[in-house]
Amino acid sequence: MNHVDRIFLVGPMGAGKSTIGRRLAERLGLSFIDLDQTIETRTGVDIARIFDIEGETGFRRRESALLDELTQLKGTVLATGGGAILDPKSQQHLSARGVVVYLRAQVATQLARTRNSDRPLLRSDNPANRLTELIEIRDPIYTALADVEIDTENGNPERLAEQIAERIQQSGAH
Repeated sequence: MNHVDRIFLVGPMGAGKSTIGRRLAERLGLSFIDLDQTIETRTGVDIARIFDIEGETGFRRRESALLDELTQLKGTVLATGGGAILDPKSQQHLSARGVVVYLRAQVATQLARTRNSDRPLLRSDNPANRLTELIEIRDPIYTALADVEIDTENGNPERLAEQIAERIQQSGAH
């Protein structure tokens, strides 16, 4: 697997991109980068605050610029934000620069995993409906970008990281 030096995890919020990504990077001897965490570190404020100040458009602009930068780094597993795939340029960067892994999760699982977080897109009277709307828009993009797809419903992060590593190897993705 030494030919795979850039792995990009995509999928909805709560799919496990950060948790599984850390374990996958460790397993493969790669560095782990969380796109949202990097945005927060560089701006000095959390994602919710960026949404409050700049709106989703401003946040997406920052996200796209940083994704362009980070997808060029070798030796990394990058956990993207759920909406990072919305920008066509970001889609190109992801598909051209590494192996894209789509982590799938059901809405109920997403709700359970995100219930104690401040996710700007879940500021809604009905977060389940909002997640359903988001996946209806984003699933075709995730699927089109994916070299590998993994269902994160059943399995611990360690086992899922192992499955991803095996699937990447089996796919012959470069």
